[in-house]
Amino acid sequence: MKSKILLTSALLGFGMATIAQNASRTFAITGNSANDFAWMNIRQVDLNNGVVTKTIFEKNKTAFTITNVETKQVLDKSAVLNGNIYAPSVYPTATFVAAAAYDKRSNRLYYIPMRMNELRWVDLNEKGETVKFYNMQSPLLFAEKGADESRNVTRMVIAADGNGYAITNDGNHLYQFTTGKKPVITDLGTLIDAESNKGISIHNKCTSWGGDMVADAFGKLYVITAGRNIFVVDIDTRIATFKGQINNLPANFTANGAAVNDNGDIVIISANVFTGYYTVNLKTLAATLVPGSDLMYNSSDLANSNLLFQKEADVAKQFGSATDIRTETLSGTKVAPNPVTGSSFKILFDGDYNGAFTVIISDIAGRNIQSTQISLAKGQQYQNINIRNKPVAGTYLVKVINDAGKTILTDKLIIQ
Repeated sequence: MKSKILLTSALLGFGMATIAQNASRTFAITGNSANDFAWMNIRQVDLNNGVVTKTIFEKNKTAFTITNVETKQVLDKSAVLNGNIYAPSVYPTATFVAAAAYDKRSNRLYYIPMRMNELRWVDLNEKGETVKFYNMQSPLLFAEKGADESRNVTRMVIAADGNGYAITNDGNHLYQFTTGKKPVITDLGTLIDAESNKGISIHNKCTSWGGDMVADAFGKLYVITAGRNIFVVDIDTRIATFKGQINNLPANFTANGAAVNDNGDIVIISANVFTGYYTVNLKTLAATLVPGSDLMYNSSDLANSNLLFQKEADVAKQFGSATDIRTETLSGTKVAPNPVTGSSFKILFDGDYNGAFTVIISDIAGRNIQSTQISLAKGQQYQNINIRNKPVAGTYLVKVINDAGKTILTDKLIIQ
């Protein structure tokens, strides 16, 4: 369960949403070469072509310090000086890294090493030859031992609200962490499978472990699993909705790193197959090889500050404030204002919807409050929905279905 109250995930969304995208400043966790699977190096890459532009940290080469933010003590590196770079507490990436998140505002790259109960980060503002790392322990994180990998953190991102989020392999822990001088870590609880998932669970080891995570400009998280499946996670409810499997990839391709490019597409890379970077079309889930992408360094994780649906968020500002927007973003549909204080709200449809649709408002018990028939033509358009006989204040559900009875949107609607 949540151990503290969260702000509505969209509340601060536009503070991030109006920041320019910059795919050329993406960070990758790599080995030393194509034959090195020790995920201990941090490199800056240009996501437009996959080319490495800068090495931030390289094992056995880069000078470093690690400072504990709670004690202010610099960790003793004597074990490293004796040749043991795999001493977990004194080497920045000793136990390998499979999850990282870049915060543009602080210019920090956060990560959680595998099998460690620590949040670590590198301050990219620091100048000089020595790279400055920082760490803090948390009893909420797990120091795994033996062969159990269920609680390793393998998905991580900075979301639109400015907080970091991380998910364990088994999906039983969704963590939130702040990005101030001394981060606060909160375990929000286990992810919940949406009823529509039809047996493809976010907790399944075969289909849903590993991978990476990106965020959108409206406050949702997108988990891309190693098995190439995509789940959309609502932070407030922790509901994970299965959206499909990425296609057109090599048979042995595992999706281990993911980030958003300047066009608003997800770009993925494999830790195990040296085939370059692939762009994913979120509507068709088809992957396309990025021409000329670097084959020298595959990656266990990617991280940048770009958000999905940045352009759509800017358009949404035209009819609803940043604090109002609630969206099922993968469908390209937006609902605002939310909460509703008047007697109507708007839905923005993208250019893919055409024909007759029904907008249904129901209470949380599933009882229909009203149904409204609408007609859509291709092209981006707004639909105003008047609330007849306005019900008592509370939380309701709004659902849009097509003439075949298929649901294209389901979201919460708060009426005040």
